[in-house]
Amino acid sequence: MSDLNNDLRLVIDTGKYTLGNREVVKSITENKAKTIILASRGKKEIVEDILHLCKVADIRVIQYNGNSLELGTLCGKPYSVNVVAVLEPGNSNILNEEYN
Repeated sequence: MSDLNNDLRLVIDTGKYTLGNREVVKSITENKAKTIILASRGKKEIVEDILHLCKVADIRVIQYNGNSLELGTLCGKPYSVNVVAVLEPGNSNILNEEYN
């Protein structure tokens, strides 16, 4: 089992990703997203929409245990990030690992 923080950091450094609700929804509908990472305690209706789109598109969703500020900091952003879409994993194993 791997650490989600380390794998996500590798995606940020070596892969391709997108941040934010609108951009993530766009990447799901365009079939570009491979995995979605959701921060805990996001807006209920937005989370439900993203979860529904992921279920329809058969895209894996990983629940990040931290809040949106912690996810934003991990992504190197000075603001909160509710959701991240992994487009290309880079050097990480985020597409194959299981996280608790």
